Amino acid sequence: MRRIMGLMLVAVVAAGTTLAAQETPTLQKPNKFRPHAIGFGVVATLGTNWTMEMGEVGYVHRPKHGLAALGIAARGGTFIDEGAMLGGTRGVVFGATLSARTRMKSIATLGDEDPGTGIGFDLTLEVSGYTAANTPMPQGSQWLGVSLLPALSVGTGDSPHFAIVLGPTAFFSAGKPIMRGMLALRGEAPLARKERHP
Repeated sequence: MRRIMGLMLVAVVAAGTTLAAQETPTLQKPNKFRPHAIGFGVVATLGTNWTMEMGEVGYVHRPKHGLAALGIAARGGTFIDEGAMLGGTRGVVFGATLSARTRMKSIATLGDEDPGTGIGFDLTLEVSGYTAANTPMPQGSQWLGVSLLPALSVGTGDSPHFAIVLGPTAFFSAGKPIMRGMLALRGEAPLARKERHP
């Protein structure tokens, strides 16, 4: 889990530096809606024995109405033996994920500016397909995952968005379905919009 926290810290610092570099000292321009964003994060299943730890990166579309975000992402990682003191990694796992996130229910606002940065809760539904080599997991080398993930989120509108996600996921394969917890630390950085010059 310490590896996940370290990776997320690096990703947040990198995203913050990139966003700061996009700001210009000129006069404020009217805020334009930016519907496209890049998503990044680290994802881990919870439990005893073997778990998965993966990094993810993907594209996020933020509609003006309805859901807050629709996303597609690629994941890659390995299996970790939680009972091992040293080492304990085995095999590789890759996945592709489709997700839909609800709009945030705000509970607080940071900052003096209007509208400020919101803090609140949202919910993400994910459907993921996985394939693995040298897997220790009982579901075999290929399986489907369905996750319902509540999150504590920071970010308003189409601004950068960060979330701590924790919820249940079900793995479906040829055998009996397996339920696991899933923890993810995620961020979204809006892509800069090209300005049209006359």
